[in-house]
Amino acid sequence: MRHTRLTETLSVGEIGLGCSSMSYGYGPARTERDDEESARVLARAVELGVTMFDTADVYGPHTNELLLGAALAPFRAETTIATKVGLVLRPDGVLERNGRPEYLREACEGSLRRLGVDAIGLYQLHRVDPAVPLAESWGALAELAAEGKVRGLGISHATAEELERIHAIFPVTAVQYELSVWERRNLEEILPWTRKNDVGFLACCPIGRGYLSGRVARDELVAGDSRRRDPRFEADAMTRNQRIVDGLHRVAARHGATPAQVAIAWITTHGDNVVPIPGTRRVRWLEENVGAVGLRLTAEDLRDIDTLPVATGEKRWDEHRESAAESVSK
Repeated sequence: MRHTRLTETLSVGEIGLGCSSMSYGYGPARTERDDEESARVLARAVELGVTMFDTADVYGPHTNELLLGAALAPFRAETTIATKVGLVLRPDGVLERNGRPEYLREACEGSLRRLGVDAIGLYQLHRVDPAVPLAESWGALAELAAEGKVRGLGISHATAEELERIHAIFPVTAVQYELSVWERRNLEEILPWTRKNDVGFLACCPIGRGYLSGRVARDELVAGDSRRRDPRFEADAMTRNQRIVDGLHRVAARHGATPAQVAIAWITTHGDNVVPIPGTRRVRWLEENVGAVGLRLTAEDLRDIDTLPVATGEKRWDEHRESAAESVSK
């Protein structure tokens, strides 16, 4: 696996691993968690050359960080854990944003303990808290970096204007946004900003939360699965969006590949600073996803993908993800 340089001091494997589904968001936690299988996935990922592992303190909450801390302990020298802070899961299941400096500092100490590390490789603000001046939140994170508790700072789903402001306070190492064949809007403004400022781009949900693999059916989404709140996964939308999957199948057939591999390979064509972080909790899907590193899409492939329709439900999902009860399985 080739490496992607996020900063002068941080380079990671060209495909990372999103770890939220191992503990949170894709089914009832008690019935869907399989920590032993997840540990096998993590170890196999290292064997395959994956070095970037993405998590958050809210996944579980906390159980995902504990899982990674234990499973990746033998590989600390060769891996980078990127965790997030700034979202809190209330007992009623509603997510609240918390960007208060004192909370961020307390949360960082908790993540350090759960991950079993002296410094977090990439510490990301999960969402901007509109109730707290951004300079205060980012300033607190910058202090943690100055103290050596984090090696790089990132932010998830901020606007370009917000990125400009925080980058002037303390350099952004990487930004994280949803980017996939059926969610392309961040190509218009955010990705160009990262290139201009020499900042990494972590592309979450590159397989569309599994949908672009062609293996997800609406009736398979159990109660508690966050995708049931995503308008793109409503029955009518999934039927219409099948045209996107069919297009990926056609491209995949030319290469003896799978739609998921095409979806991931498409992400990697958008710049040397872009790292897709597909998530999975099964070794077989991990191996399939990492297999995308050998797939080189042709100009014809890219033209065909560019002509695929916009996802049904896209606009409504954009509104939904900014609500207080947003899904964070990304």
